[in-house]
Amino acid sequence: MKEDFLHYIWQYQYFHKEQLQTTAGEEVVVLHPGFYNKGDAGPDFSSARVLINNTEWAGSVEIHLKSSDWRRHQHQHDAKYNQVILHVVWEEDEPVRRQEGTLMPTLELKGLVNLPLQAQYQELFWSKEIIPCAPQAPKIDSVHKSSMMDKTLVERLELKAGLVLERLEQNKQDWEATVYQTMAYGFGFKINQDGFLRLTQVLPWNIINRYCNNPNQLEALLFGQAGFLHVAETAIADEYVQTLAKEHRFLAHKHNLSQPLPKSAWNMLRLRPANFPAVRLGQFFAVLQAHPHLWSELALCDSKENYYRYFLQTPPIYWQQHYAPGKPSAHQFPHIGEESIQNLLINVVAPLLVAYGKRMGNETYQDKAIELLESLGKEQNRITRLYSNLGFTHRSAADSQALIGLYHTYCTPRKCVHCAVGHRLMKQNLT
Repeated sequence: MKEDFLHYIWQYQYFHKEQLQTTAGEEVVVLHPGFYNKGDAGPDFSSARVLINNTEWAGSVEIHLKSSDWRRHQHQHDAKYNQVILHVVWEEDEPVRRQEGTLMPTLELKGLVNLPLQAQYQELFWSKEIIPCAPQAPKIDSVHKSSMMDKTLVERLELKAGLVLERLEQNKQDWEATVYQTMAYGFGFKINQDGFLRLTQVLPWNIINRYCNNPNQLEALLFGQAGFLHVAETAIADEYVQTLAKEHRFLAHKHNLSQPLPKSAWNMLRLRPANFPAVRLGQFFAVLQAHPHLWSELALCDSKENYYRYFLQTPPIYWQQHYAPGKPSAHQFPHIGEESIQNLLINVVAPLLVAYGKRMGNETYQDKAIELLESLGKEQNRITRLYSNLGFTHRSAADSQALIGLYHTYCTPRKCVHCAVGHRLMKQNLT
């Protein structure tokens, strides 16, 4: 059993409440269980109201599996827990006292919880299925599944937006620099995300911004700081690359730039030609060169087609024909592919919209992000297929992101009691 089961039991008051008593024999009546504290430090429930021996108390409720967890968690030394009016435990194994030494009223739930409800929780928690409720999920109506997907979609968007806002803080509220970093990270497409992000550190936005209207110098800066030109004079007999290398040396000296990235910054093993970092960098260069004001132009897009046009830019002919400096390719890379653009819209644009909305206090940007995801085709992967087979709706990228969020946030850590589907299954076992 985990504490979250007790949180669930207390939050919804799913236990026998007739003639409740503390472990010291005091009569208890729960007037209000309080409000669940999902993440902040401090007691588990705030603003609770209980009657203890006909005296009304208002304050916090702390929940543990065993009463001794109070001491193990060092709550007796934390002033935030002085406001606790009731300690709710599964089992009392030792008395608990407040900081000033008075006995803490303790309610023991063991023996008060419906046995089928306990059994259902244990079945979900110890399930060997990847999705704990898999055997029962097809029987749950679509309303509960859809409501949970609505929740996990917003949570996933807010999680990604949180990372954007962290970058914004690090960039001292420079929004264009933040968009530059976020977009670069996206162009890494998982395989080379770290390399692209490191590139933005050795080539910051203030330098990029100065050369957006000079494509030759911008190209030299990007490929030079990425480390793709540093062996040009000795290893690559290619006039185009030699010219870029020469321009990069001049600009790097002029701006006192950090050393270019080492070869080890890039993953080049088992990649399709279209995913080689030099090819992706050429596509990223094309977007930077086409949109000197990255965010203001992106924020004006009002349809899927406009977003696609934003990213559908043509790289220099050299990077259409080479997968690395001095290495011609049998394949041509005229522009970024449709699937890659969709990936950028899901993992870059939608989080940026939500983050900007949060920063500006304008919820319409979150609506805009969700509308964008709903206009995109569904993602097909191992996770989405699992849920599709269980009867979950899967028609768009919004559904895909909701299902991925459900998998990582609830199903994998077995947080079934916080899931609308799990909650429905648990309620079926109440008498």
